[in-house]
This record gives sequence, C-alpha cells and structure tokens, in this order.
Amino acid sequence: MQAAVDFFNRGGWAMWLLLFAAIIGFSYIIERFITFARTRTDPEAFSADLIKTFKNKGVAAAINLCKQVPSPVAKVLQPVLEKYKEIGKDKEVLEEILTRVAAKELSFLDRGMLVLASVANIAPMIGFLGTVSGMIRAFNAIALAGTVEPTLVASGISEALITTATGLGLAIPISGAHAYFTQKVNAYTRSMEEASSALMDAMLET
Repeated sequence: MQAAVDFFNRGGWAMWLLLFAAIIGFSYIIERFITFARTRTDPEAFSADLIKTFKNKGVAAAINLCKQVPSPVAKVLQPVLEKYKEIGKDKEVLEEILTRVAAKELSFLDRGMLVLASVANIAPMIGFLGTVSGMIRAFNAIALAGTVEPTLVASGISEALITTATGLGLAIPISGAHAYFTQKVNAYTRSMEEASSALMDAMLET
C-alpha cells in the first residue's frame, strides 16, 4: 500500500487527474456490466417464443410474456403489442410507436459509451502532459545543479514517465471495455430490428 502511495505521489499533479478519470471510467464500466447482466435473455429465442405466443394465445398473452422477460427487445415490443391491442392493424401508428420506443431503449443501452471513449482518449494525453511537465522540472533541477549528474537525470526522467505509464494503463482496459460494450449494443440493435420486423409481419397478417 505504501509503495502505491509513493508511486502516486512521485507522479505529481497529473496523477490526481488520472485518478479522477479512473473513477469515472471504471464506474461506468461497472454500471454497464450490471446493465447487460440483467439482459441476458437470448433475443432470437425470445422473439420466436413471443411470435409463437402471439399466434397461438393472442396479444394479451404476448404482452404478459414481455412483462416477464427483462430484455431490451421485450421492452421495445411490449408497447407495440399494447398499441396493437388498442387500435388493431394500423401499420403507420404501430411503426411510429416502434421507432420511438426503440430509440429510447437504444439510448439507454448506449448510455455512458461516449464517456468511456472520452476517458480512453484523454487519459494518455493527461499522462503525456504530466510527463512533459515532469521533464521540465527535471531539466530545471539539472540547470540549478550546474552539472549533469546521471542519478539526477535518471531520477527526474523516471518520475516524469510515471504519468505516461499510468495514462496508458488506464486507456487500455477502458478502450477494451468500450469495444466490448459497443459490440453488445450493436448485437441488441440487430436483434431489435429482426424481432420488430418479425412481430410486425405477424401482427399485420392476422
């Protein structure tokens, strides 16, 4: 623990900015993991089950099925089914409801992605800025000393590079998490489009 504190202190002022960036980045990563963990339902299997339920048991049973499944696809299709139950086969109205609800749900799934991308890009920049600042201090120390001492140069450069290493150490896992969550969002988007199209076909053909 003491070694970590010493490492942090040696990095200077930039380490505080990096600490703030780390708290933000990893908080969003944890929140995204929890969100996606709650939506593990297989979208394709759910869609097939929903359409089968709709055709065999009716719209009320399909709505109840959506209420029982904690999935983004279910949250998108439930309002469409409820509107269908209310007005029947009005394609324009159903598509309008579908578009509005899908946009809202995708916005929720995409929440925090911009923050993760920003932290992944900014953390190395903060690290490099800290390094440049540290190098300036190191060379000023050399100038004041009036002589080039190898130990003084090595110590100054070592401390200056701490922030670069820390910034890159933050950017790598956060960039990986951003790529993973982007893939998840894209997969859910495709699933929503396919499920919505299949349900619309089933509703309009009955």
